[in-house]
Amino acid sequence: MECTLIIIDVIVKFRFIINKMQFQDSVCRCNWIKDDSDYLKYHDEEWGVPQYDDQKLFELLVLESAEAGLNWLMILKKRENYRLAYDNFDPNKVAEFNEEKALGLLNNKGIIRSKLKIKSSIQNAQKFLETQKQYASFSNYIWQYVDHKPILNNWLRSEDVPNETSLSLAICKNMKERGFTFIGSRIIYAFMQAIGMVNDHPAYCFKYHKNQNGVNA
Repeated sequence: MECTLIIIDVIVKFRFIINKMQFQDSVCRCNWIKDDSDYLKYHDEEWGVPQYDDQKLFELLVLESAEAGLNWLMILKKRENYRLAYDNFDPNKVAEFNEEKALGLLNNKGIIRSKLKIKSSIQNAQKFLETQKQYASFSNYIWQYVDHKPILNNWLRSEDVPNETSLSLAICKNMKERGFTFIGSRIIYAFMQAIGMVNDHPAYCFKYHKNQNGVNA
């Protein structure tokens, strides 16, 4: 047992030293991000931080779906364009988007111009409101899966973090039954990470379990 702890300590310290060299400010972060201002701000201030505001939850659901097959930095660079195009991600407004509005989105060079993703985002806004009505808030619905407390994982390396889990599969299945579309299990797990349902910052990252009262995995 003592030998195992020593090995773990060595691995964490090694990652800490290597990771500090990756960023200009010498702060240790998850090694999946790039030394880009938008990426750093997102990682440092949002990713893994519990989010309970319904409008923000809808925003991240739309953005995570838009990212499918692409990369997150591309989405972050287009985030302000999305906010303008999607009425600041007000689900009440998005749910009422008609064919003319959808066509306008399809021709909007500032966002991902995927007909399937755009159609899905409008339908998901409608299902979001239905779920919201049933549970008083979408936050109540989604956070019930973790008893309203984030799961604090204990990864030594970013490479160890899974793309999906049995929980993301269960949530995905239920959301599809509710009529949500374009939400595979991996998209849902990325959504869970984004809203802080799970904290997957590895032990060497300065955001590891920071300022959270959750349940250790």
